[in-house]
Amino acid sequence: MARELGLNPRKFGSLANTKQEPWKLPLPDFIEELYFKHFKKNQPDNVQSIEQMVSEYNKKKKSAETGD
Repeated sequence: MARELGLNPRKFGSLANTKQEPWKLPLPDFIEELYFKHFKKNQPDNVQSIEQMVSEYNKKKKSAETGD
């Protein structure tokens, strides 16, 4: 979900600061809330890991190169 929202994983440290700032939501809840506000649904239709996305991309790239 964070990937679809365009969140940078390097910046999660500033978002996941609930110990010093207890008024903040925990990071998973915060991401879920942002996702619902943006897309008006609770979870993505197609959930894939990064590895799955890379393998699909490589398959498409290979088939485009061979002309299939």
